[in-house]
Amino acid sequence: MGVQGLTGFVEERGVFFTELRVRDTKLVIDGSSLYHRLCFAPDADFRRGGDYGAFAAAVRDFFGVLRACGVAPFVVLDGGRGAEDRKLPTLRGRAAEQLRAAHGLSRGDGGCLVPLLTREAFVQALGRLGVPFVQCFAEADREIAGLANRWGCPVLSLDSDFFVFDLAGGYCPLSHFQWQSVRAAGGPQGCYVPARCFSAERFCGHFGRLSKALLPLFAVMNGNDYIGLEALEAFFSKVRLPRGCAAGRGGKHLRLQGLLNWLAQFAEPAEAVDNVLKYLKKHQREEIRELLCTSMEDYAPSDVNLEDFFQNGSYECEAARKADVPQWVFDALAKGKLAPFVINALILRSTFLRVQVENMQRPSAHSTALPIRQVIYGLLLRVSHSTEGASPSKQTNELPIVCEFDRCQKTLKKTFVQAASLPPDFCDDPFPLDKLTEVPMSRRQMLLLETLGVKMSFLEPIPSHLQLPVAVTCYWIRSSEPKVKLNQLKALLLMIVSGELQRITNDPDPTVLPAEDDSLAYNEFLKWKEKKLQSNDFDLDAAHSFCQWQCCLQTGLYLNQLLGTPLFEPDLSSRLYTGTLVHRLYQELKSAPSVENLFILSPKMAQLYLVLLNTVES
Repeated sequence: MGVQGLTGFVEERGVFFTELRVRDTKLVIDGSSLYHRLCFAPDADFRRGGDYGAFAAAVRDFFGVLRACGVAPFVVLDGGRGAEDRKLPTLRGRAAEQLRAAHGLSRGDGGCLVPLLTREAFVQALGRLGVPFVQCFAEADREIAGLANRWGCPVLSLDSDFFVFDLAGGYCPLSHFQWQSVRAAGGPQGCYVPARCFSAERFCGHFGRLSKALLPLFAVMNGNDYIGLEALEAFFSKVRLPRGCAAGRGGKHLRLQGLLNWLAQFAEPAEAVDNVLKYLKKHQREEIRELLCTSMEDYAPSDVNLEDFFQNGSYECEAARKADVPQWVFDALAKGKLAPFVINALILRSTFLRVQVENMQRPSAHSTALPIRQVIYGLLLRVSHSTEGASPSKQTNELPIVCEFDRCQKTLKKTFVQAASLPPDFCDDPFPLDKLTEVPMSRRQMLLLETLGVKMSFLEPIPSHLQLPVAVTCYWIRSSEPKVKLNQLKALLLMIVSGELQRITNDPDPTVLPAEDDSLAYNEFLKWKEKKLQSNDFDLDAAHSFCQWQCCLQTGLYLNQLLGTPLFEPDLSSRLYTGTLVHRLYQELKSAPSVENLFILSPKMAQLYLVLLNTVES
């Protein structure tokens, strides 16, 4: 969510904040805001598909600071779009913005774009660090507010809706949370994070007698993610707002300020709504009243008790019950073991496929992973094989359809995709989704591997935590258009090996003696990385190919999770994919093939590279 123009208005004035020393407290964190903030580091590269190891290190540092200050974090993540899908127009607008940013980056312009697997890397990092988190059924804002009020602690976010919620412990914007400038206090109290906390009392006091209870109506009338201004333009064109509302420089904030001053004359929301309706045509009034009242409820803290979840793992939600979601799906979603993509496909039969920095003249990178997504849709929407004698047209009609929002050239396009028909043991006509967990794990693994076109015997020489990425790589080579170049494959596999080398060097297994040759190889690798590049050209076709690999990996992860992880889930935070490195390796392999011997000092790593290459090529 977000209230149009409110952050800029509040930040420009600066008088609505109080200084806060954050220590020895619970802190409810808006997970989506946090991972966006950490992802947009000043030195981040947004053209080459993300450096997830560096991102995971920033997540680790952030929570390390909180721990040092005695802060107990509780992260709350958004889930799906919700059964009513009220934010669809806003989400389409955002997807179009991301597409423009990706196109700009592909041409060498500046800009920021969240790499494709950032959310998955964030959830994995939280799990590794033991940070308590929950993934809500839908939008998290109301549940964040409810939990923070239950505990009387602050909310940490970067969402202007939290200026509007009535929060007992206040709202700390991430932009004023100086976690990289921790200070030590004198005396026994220890260190703290300097922060600023928004004061709703100061804000309302700035507008005379404005009641805090009127802030939700202000947010709705001003425009947020759920409601546009069109319905209220008649009101704004007729009413005389205090302080005027001239167009031109500052016009947006003048209207916002005028609206707040106008609302200050009313004691409570119902009276203000009655006065708004006087400016509208009679036949519109009841519809607009209902729209305003329903939208104001978005700022009432939720009655979902997240404290129950953090204490005993129980997440009860009326909306999920109404949507008739199987309990195991609901539980897995709350624990972050299923992605919002899955719940949106299940409830709405609609998904957004996030754009990357790819070649806009080619089909979307996501098209490579379409057959994997179709199997996911088949599992979710209970598709069975049609009877032998049915006509082809009848068979087609029986397959459910999912609406995908994806890139077509430089525009966002809606495409209708058929779910895949599944093997007989996955569809007892109809096959209920709540029975999926009862299918033997060996059969679930077989479905995953058949979808990726790989036999388990091929994967047996591969370390278990790399089996899924290798299976996905085999699929990518077979399915990509244009075909993957050999040097692109070698660069990708060398990158995976470098991640393994860094993992065993920086995070060694205490039961295994560290090998000296691994340390030597790692030091050589670091020296190679520090060498100045002869050319830092950006190869858009190679970028497109690596984008296709990330799409395949993401969709393979989702299918693996839906099937109950028949293959070990790979750890994105241990440098499984590093965009700047894979691009550099690809460039150097073209001019200096000897870079293929980068890990020759470690027999174990050199052997791993050969095993990966032979498995994929076979």
